[in-house]
Amino acid sequence: MTAYYRPLVRFDRPRPPEALPLAGGPGWFVHLAEHRRGTEPRIVTPDALPDDWRIRLTAPRPAVAGMVFDRTRVMGILNITPDSFSDGGQYQSPAAALMQAHGMVDAGADIIDVGGESTRPGAQTVPYEAEIARIEPVIRAIATEIAAPISIDTRKSSVAEAAVAAGARLVNDVSGLTYDPMLAGWCAREGLPVCVMHTLGGPETMQDDIRYDDVLLDVYDFLDTQVQKLEAAGLPRGRIVVDPGIGFGKTITHNLTILNGVSLFHGLGCPLLVGASRKGFIGRISGANPASDRMAGSVAVALAMAAQAVQIVRVHDVVETAQALSVWNAITHGEF
Repeated sequence: MTAYYRPLVRFDRPRPPEALPLAGGPGWFVHLAEHRRGTEPRIVTPDALPDDWRIRLTAPRPAVAGMVFDRTRVMGILNITPDSFSDGGQYQSPAAALMQAHGMVDAGADIIDVGGESTRPGAQTVPYEAEIARIEPVIRAIATEIAAPISIDTRKSSVAEAAVAAGARLVNDVSGLTYDPMLAGWCAREGLPVCVMHTLGGPETMQDDIRYDDVLLDVYDFLDTQVQKLEAAGLPRGRIVVDPGIGFGKTITHNLTILNGVSLFHGLGCPLLVGASRKGFIGRISGANPASDRMAGSVAVALAMAAQAVQIVRVHDVVETAQALSVWNAITHGEF
């Protein structure tokens, strides 16, 4: 039976001499939860780790799109859409989008994620021509004025090509590179970093029939398979970011299980991204509605992710998240 190893991440001092570094960052571990299907996890020490797991858990993550992972980085969300669940319609003009991008970078965003197609539950597919028309002038304007890297949030190879030509440096695909069979090969040929996310089906149906045997391990297996496919296509693991897909084909219990056990995904040997900002489960837990009222809950998730050494958090509320992370880092490391 396959074993999976989830490091129990720590940052406190003193750090014991037998501790192993996590992903080359400031986090470390001396214990892990060993997961096997059909049984309860058990606590083990690093002596139990197979060599491949030990290497992937401890190896430093190479920089992606210029981001060095010595701390949790902030990805600012910039939706150029009329119908996104939280901020649809606010930044459709290039001028408004550019102003928002300036504000996010000034507030501490390390990368701007531009999207021209809503992928909220129930959203309909946008024709690629319309998606390109939305994102291309915005990305070109941002890339001209702002040094921070830009990622393109798309499932379509034609949109990704237009975005990269305009200045994007990373492709963030919510389908995990399963929607467009041409996208993975194109990214590999271009040597372009990608973010591979897990979801069940497309936005139209992903919340209709949600079933997992073990959500944490099922999502891990999907991401592991996609990473191996990308490696076989010629894209190195160091240029692949993984995202467990909070809210995409998951119930509130599934979301909480993944967030609680998210350090498992460090075992993939890739930088880890989590996007939970303003999502429905936060409203269910806190009673905060509409989505724009969920800033405090979203920041709480970001801090919980930093405590598990997640490398990137994708957020709407950049000012508040960046401030919270800077204070958390200062407390954790005893300096600023």
